[in-house]
Amino acid sequence: MTATFSLLTQLLPLYITIVLGWLAGRYLNASGGHIAGIMLYIITPSVIFAGVMHAPLSPSVLLLPVMVFAFCTLIALSHLYLARRWLGDNTAALIPLSVGTGNSGYFGIPVALLLFGAEGVSLYILCMLGTTLFEHSVGFYLAARGRFSVRDCLVKVSRLPSLYAFLLGAALNLSGVGIADVLQPLFDNLRGAYSILGMMIIGMSILSFRGLAGNPRFTLLAFAGKFISWPLLALAFAWVDTHWLGIHDLAVHQAIFLLSITPIAANTVVIATLLDIHPRQAAGTTLLSTIFALGFIPVMVTWLMPMG
Repeated sequence: MTATFSLLTQLLPLYITIVLGWLAGRYLNASGGHIAGIMLYIITPSVIFAGVMHAPLSPSVLLLPVMVFAFCTLIALSHLYLARRWLGDNTAALIPLSVGTGNSGYFGIPVALLLFGAEGVSLYILCMLGTTLFEHSVGFYLAARGRFSVRDCLVKVSRLPSLYAFLLGAALNLSGVGIADVLQPLFDNLRGAYSILGMMIIGMSILSFRGLAGNPRFTLLAFAGKFISWPLLALAFAWVDTHWLGIHDLAVHQAIFLLSITPIAANTVVIATLLDIHPRQAAGTTLLSTIFALGFIPVMVTWLMPMG
């Protein structure tokens, strides 16, 4: 009970930030469109670069985000197949982002700190990079296909700086180059902006709380993928690796499981807003998943967190 209360306390500021975003959109006419561009092209790449630069990298450790990226892609493509047959409009293009990734950054990191401590959270962040790379490559591409041609989608993906930030950070880290002390406050501030603006854009996109779920079929499929399929895949991987493969230790299994139970990523709203593909549907479903996760995560951590 104490751990659950501590977790709720850690997450409360995120919900307050969403409310502030709604107030800004409702009464100040604040637009999420410009913020989405700043998030996607400036703030997120900076956070990825700094995260990779501070991570204890080795060639074997770098395989963790690649593996998580593969899991995200598997979940995304399988549910996109279902969405195209069950949903009647191009909201199906948002399903891969909704189910494949998660709010692993400004939602998941506070939970990881609570569960794993300062040392264990670095492993979680490395795994989290796999979901971020998915968002800014396959996830973005599949979402853009809801409106644009294959060529246009590939061009848009090639212009996203997050992948290049990851590769540059990894190359410099492995070469022994660090971030200069004079620049560290800048990256700290950008990480704070990443959290604040990412959650506020959810609130900005919700002009009315009536009909928050939008298309119920979309919301149901997004919830099924995010809160059933992803955790089942993470648990299955932990079981197979423990009993058959023996590649990773318990800390990796726990990090991936935590990634799997985070709510729908706020970046889903960012990308939907930037591409103008049903941003209100994305925002409503993301907010509902964030509220749901407040009770879902403590239960899943208590009952199903891999223990070996």
